Amino acid sequence: MYWLIFESFLPNLKVVVNAIQTKFRKAENIGIINYNKQGESKDTGTLSIMKRANLLIFFVFSLVTALLPSRMTASEPSFWTVDSKAEILKGQARGVAIAEDGTISLAPRMNKILDTDQPYIWSSAVDSAGDIYLGTGNEGKIFKIDKNGKVSVFVDLEELIVTAIVVGKDDKIFAATSPDGKVYQIDKSGKAEIYFDPKQKYIWSLAILGDSSLAVATGEKARIYLVKKAGDDPEKTILFKTKESHIICLTTDKEGNLYAGTDPNGLVIRFSSESLKTNGKPFALLDSPLREIHDLSIAPDGSLYVLALSESVASQGIKPSQSSDQASPESEESTQSNPTDIAKPQKSKYDLSDSKSVVYKIAPDGSNKIIWNSSTIVGFSILATNEMILIGTSDKGRIYGITDDGKEILLSQTDEGQISTLKTDGNRVLATSSNQGKLYAIALKEKVLEGTYESSIFDAKVTASWGRIWWRSSGNIIIQTRSGNTEKPDETWGDWVDGINEGGMSARIRSQKARFLQWRAILRGANASLNEVKVSYLPDNIAPEIISIQVLPPNIGLAPNPPAIVDPNLESAGIDPQVLGIPQQPIPPRRVFQRGAVALQWTAEDRNSDKLIYSIYYKEVSETLFKPLKENISENFYTIDGLSLADGNYVFKIIASDAPSNPPDKTLTGEKMTEVIKIDNTAPVVKVLSKSVTGNKAKIVFEAMDASSYIVRAEYSINGSDWKKIYPEDGISDGPRETYTLEVELNSPETSVTLRVFDLNGNTGVLKANLGK
Repeated sequence: MYWLIFESFLPNLKVVVNAIQTKFRKAENIGIINYNKQGESKDTGTLSIMKRANLLIFFVFSLVTALLPSRMTASEPSFWTVDSKAEILKGQARGVAIAEDGTISLAPRMNKILDTDQPYIWSSAVDSAGDIYLGTGNEGKIFKIDKNGKVSVFVDLEELIVTAIVVGKDDKIFAATSPDGKVYQIDKSGKAEIYFDPKQKYIWSLAILGDSSLAVATGEKARIYLVKKAGDDPEKTILFKTKESHIICLTTDKEGNLYAGTDPNGLVIRFSSESLKTNGKPFALLDSPLREIHDLSIAPDGSLYVLALSESVASQGIKPSQSSDQASPESEESTQSNPTDIAKPQKSKYDLSDSKSVVYKIAPDGSNKIIWNSSTIVGFSILATNEMILIGTSDKGRIYGITDDGKEILLSQTDEGQISTLKTDGNRVLATSSNQGKLYAIALKEKVLEGTYESSIFDAKVTASWGRIWWRSSGNIIIQTRSGNTEKPDETWGDWVDGINEGGMSARIRSQKARFLQWRAILRGANASLNEVKVSYLPDNIAPEIISIQVLPPNIGLAPNPPAIVDPNLESAGIDPQVLGIPQQPIPPRRVFQRGAVALQWTAEDRNSDKLIYSIYYKEVSETLFKPLKENISENFYTIDGLSLADGNYVFKIIASDAPSNPPDKTLTGEKMTEVIKIDNTAPVVKVLSKSVTGNKAKIVFEAMDASSYIVRAEYSINGSDWKKIYPEDGISDGPRETYTLEVELNSPETSVTLRVFDLNGNTGVLKANLGK
C-alpha cells in the first residue's frame, strides 16, 4: 500500500526524499532517534517495532498531506497541522513548557503564594531572613510574606503606588512612592518615616551602595541622588543629572559599581565604585535604538543583562501599560495547514526595526551583544539565574527563559496581564504580576507531575465533520477534543472527549460536527513530550456564489491570455503546483475589439475553495425561459457574439457549479443575472431633407434616425478630407432622430459631402450628397 503511494510520486522523487530526510532530522534533534558514541543508531533498543512503524506512518502521512493540494474542498479532507512554535504559542500552556523547536513538555513547578486583591504589584524585595515585600498600587500598600508564609499588610503609605523597594543594611526597608512621591524608611515593626523627598514627580528605582548610601532614580527630570542619611538636601545629593526624561532602573554588582537605565534614548550608564567615591563621572556602556531601558539584572558571573523596550512605560505615567502584544481573536485563530504559503523571512536578531523587546548582555569588560529580540512580546522584568535568563512579559502573563545563544523556552504561564517583577530568594524564583497583583514561586529544577496544553481555536469557516487526529509524542500523553459553533468556547460547546484510539498515536475524533474545534494534550510523567498534532476534517459543501457581473462597453471582447505552463505529471501525482511556485490564480483576460461583442466578466466565491465551472444562459425580456448560450467553461469571462442575436432587450444569467470538486449528488450551484442589456446591430439611417445653392455657397440639411437606440455623434467630410464634428440643430446628439444643417463653400464645379452618424452601440450610418454650382 505504501509503495503505491510513493510510486505515484516518482516524477517528484527528489522532493519526496528531501522531505523524508527533513522529518528524520527533526526526529533526531528531538531525541526520537538516538545514537551511541560510535554514531550507530540505538533505535532498535529504544523503540519498539510498533513505535517505529507508527513513526514511519506519521512521516508518510505528513509528507503526503504536505504535497497534496492544500485547498479546502468539500469532497476531500483538509488538514489542520500544529507543528511550529509560533502556532503552539497561540494556545494556552498550563503546567507545560514550550521549547525553541515547539516541543511541549512539563514545566517547572509554579505555585501561587498570594493574591493581594490589588490590581498591580510594582515592586518586590527579599530580606536576609527570606521575608518577601511587595509594593502595590493603587492604595500604596506594602505586603509582607514571612519565611513561614504568614501574610500581612506591612505598611499602608499615603501615595498611590509603591514603585520601588530595596533592603538596606540591618534589613531596613526603603520604599519609594509615586506620583509626587517620597522615599520612606520602614523598620521591622512597619513604622514608616520619610527618609528623602527629592521633589520629583516619579521615583522609579532604588539601590543600596557598598557604603550603605541609597541611590534614588527619578523622572520626569532624570536625576540620580546619593542619599546618606535621612533628611538630606536633594540639591546637595545629586550624583547625576541628564537631559534624559527618566532614570528607570538601577542595580549594583559585587564590585560596588552602579548601573542605570534611561528613557527615552535607551542608555545604560555605569558609575564605577571609584567614581562614586570621587567625582561621580559616568560611562555609557550601551546606546540602544529602543527608547527605554526597563530593567537590569546582574548574573552570577558579573555580566549585566539589559531589557530594552521600544515603547516607554515611564512616559505613560503611573498607569502600567496594557498587554499590547495580546493577540486579537483574528490572530489567535488558526487556519488550515497550507504548505504552499511562503514563510515570512526570518530576520537577524540584530535587526531592531520592528522590535518590541530586546535583551542585551554586557560582559564585565564592557562588550555587549544582543541575545534576544522579539517583535511580538513586550517584556516587563528580567532576572539572570545560573540556569538561564528569565523574562517576565505581558504576553498572557508568561515567563520565558533564554540562553546566551538566543534559544527561547516558554517556562510558565499565568492568568494575569503582566509579570511585573522577578526576584529570587536563593531557592526559588519569585514572580509578581499585575492585572491582578499576585505572587508566584517557581522551582526551576522541579517539574510538575501533570500539565495541560490547549490549542488555539480552529475555524473551519463552515460546519465540518471531524475525521482523525494524529500526534507525535513520547511518554504519557492524552489527547482530547471539543467542538462548538461560537468563536470562543462557552457553555454551548461540547465537553472534552477522548478519541477512539486506533493504536499508536492516532484516534478518531468523537467531537460533534461544528464550525470550530480545539484539542488539548494532558502530559503526565517526567518524560512526556508532544511535538506535532494534525487533524483531518471534511467541511460541509457550501453553494458557490456569483458576487458581481461586469458588462464591458459594446464591441469590446475578452480573450484569454496564455496560461502558466504546468507539468502534467503534477496533476497525476496529486501535487499542488503552488508547491513549485506556479501561481494558481488565473491570468486576467485581455481586451480586444470585436464588432457586436457583448463581454461579461464576473467574480465568484466558493467558501470550500472548490474548483468552479460556469454556464451562461439568456432570454429576451419578454420571454419566460432562459436558453443555454455556453455551458461548463472554467474561465470567469465570456464574450457574446451580439451579431448573432436580434435587436432587443436581453437578460443573461451566470450559473456557477462546484461539480469538478464534488460527486454529482453533492454538487451545488449559485447564480446571478445581469441587468437588461440592449442588443442593437442596426445602423442608423441618414437621408437628405433639403439642399440649396446660392452663388458659391450651398446649404444641406440631413436627418439621422435610429430604430433601437439613439444618435450620439455625427461627423462630416468634404471631398474626402478629414472628418469634422457637427452638432444637431437642438445642440446635443442624444435622440433617436436628429437633424443636422451644413453650409459649404463651393470651390469647384462638383463638391461631395459625406455625413457619418453613430448610435449608442457604435453602429454607423453614412450618406453622401453631391453639390454643384
